Amino acid sequence: MPDPAQLRDSTQIVMERDALAGLDAAVDERFMVTIAPVNEEYCRIVGSPAVIKDVTGFLARNGLAVD
Repeated sequence: MPDPAQLRDSTQIVMERDALAGLDAAVDERFMVTIAPVNEEYCRIVGSPAVIKDVTGFLARNGLAVD
């Protein structure tokens, strides 16, 4: 049975809302994801593992490192 933490990591990105500011519209338009607030500081980008991998690459090309 897969580890739930590993599945979560492959289907979401949690990052500071300020870091995503300015790119959130581009991410939402280019990729089939949901961007939802976690709290006042963080947001969550949720999608399929393949899409999350593509979003991670897009963010990296735009100067945002995702762990």
